[in-house]
Amino acid sequence: MSGCCSGPGYATPLDAMKNGPKEKILYVICVQPEGRQKPDYLATVDVDPESPSYCQVISRCYGTAIGDEFHHFGWNSCSSCHGDPSCKRDKIIIPCLGSDRIYVLETGANPKEPKLHKVLEPSELHSLNLTAPHTAHCLASGEVMISAMGDVAENGRGGFALLDCKDFTLKGPWSKEDAKFGYDFWYQPLFNIMVSSEWGAPKSFRKGFIPEDCSNKELYGNSLNFFSWNERKLLQTVDLGAEGVAPLEIRFLHNPKEPQGYVGCALNAIIYRFFQEDDGKWNAEPVVKIPKKKVEGWPTEMMAGMMTDILISLDDRFLCHSNWLHGDVRQYDITDRRNPKLVGQLFLGGSILSDSKVKVLEDQELTEQPKPVYLKGRRLHGAPQMLQLSLDGKRLYITSSLFSPWDKQFYPEMTKNGSVLVRAKVDVEKGGLELDEDFIVDFGKEPDGPVLAHEVRYPGGDCTSDIWLHIE
Repeated sequence: MSGCCSGPGYATPLDAMKNGPKEKILYVICVQPEGRQKPDYLATVDVDPESPSYCQVISRCYGTAIGDEFHHFGWNSCSSCHGDPSCKRDKIIIPCLGSDRIYVLETGANPKEPKLHKVLEPSELHSLNLTAPHTAHCLASGEVMISAMGDVAENGRGGFALLDCKDFTLKGPWSKEDAKFGYDFWYQPLFNIMVSSEWGAPKSFRKGFIPEDCSNKELYGNSLNFFSWNERKLLQTVDLGAEGVAPLEIRFLHNPKEPQGYVGCALNAIIYRFFQEDDGKWNAEPVVKIPKKKVEGWPTEMMAGMMTDILISLDDRFLCHSNWLHGDVRQYDITDRRNPKLVGQLFLGGSILSDSKVKVLEDQELTEQPKPVYLKGRRLHGAPQMLQLSLDGKRLYITSSLFSPWDKQFYPEMTKNGSVLVRAKVDVEKGGLELDEDFIVDFGKEPDGPVLAHEVRYPGGDCTSDIWLHIE
């Protein structure tokens, strides 16, 4: 961490990129497959090539219940608190997508072995009429804000809860009014704005992927919601149209003086750029569309992509996204914000492999179906999903689990064999992705059996956890 007597994180995104340490351990969410009577856990993975336990899980911090569905997680403080030397980044916040519990883990005593600090039971979130918590972002106020996707009846509700970071109790709702649906969010105080995205109603997506639900506007979202940061009220909802179904991961550019960012829409694999107009209103435009493929052996004649994660490098130069159905990771140069340029692509599984039951009849991009990928003798089942980029932008970590009910539906072999953590080498000069043949963490060999690996974070923060409030 840079800066004498400073708070957590880094003064600026470029400070993090230039002066941040190379990662030596990772925290990885691990979800038990359905039917196994074991709790989910946070794994600590050794990624120090000089260590004797390189590429191994070195500790596991378990939940207290079965069926929590650990999913995304955040910190009690981050670079938004950099100016406050009294703040420490020493607690992990894990909202549970399945059970509505919220776990607090302590990392300060020994970052290599997080310990359970506190558990907020489902009734505490339910007291705010919220369910399906998702994203946890720390605020400069010393609080953590957690997004939620439903009410206690599991209808759609895009609400937010505030967690006190002194005693880790829920303080109440953040917003004075909610959006119709919720999922991810990002805030930018310089423009007095917070933007949130929409998945759908928990009563639908928790059951698995139900295609006919996706066009039901009471069950799936297709909008971005812009809130006043200071007044905590909904200012504007931007409808992304019929193609913009399930906008998930949303990212402002890291430079806090830039009133724009990107969101990935899952179900038609489209990236929208959102931005502030000259009159102060917000708008969005599609800037990347992954072509559908004409296929046989699939429930529909055309197979769309499924864009399930995006991230932006700390210098705001590159955007990477996963395409969970087709099976690839893509890297774009976004120097021209309205016209991203594809500069890297890597296939790591998916539903159109050459030995699958799916035959591709027409493809606007590929001349042949991708071959299965083996790494150190291990076949990569499933497809690339969650992404995490090293601070210097040179290493991209990739896991393969999306959400256990959907994993079982789309990739049963991954559920059976467990998922993996792999790494791509990133060309930060010209762009480009290359699989690191010497790196794999096999979560099929865990003590209680194969597990599903999801989100990845570093102890000192990363490009999807930290938000900057100013720039030098």
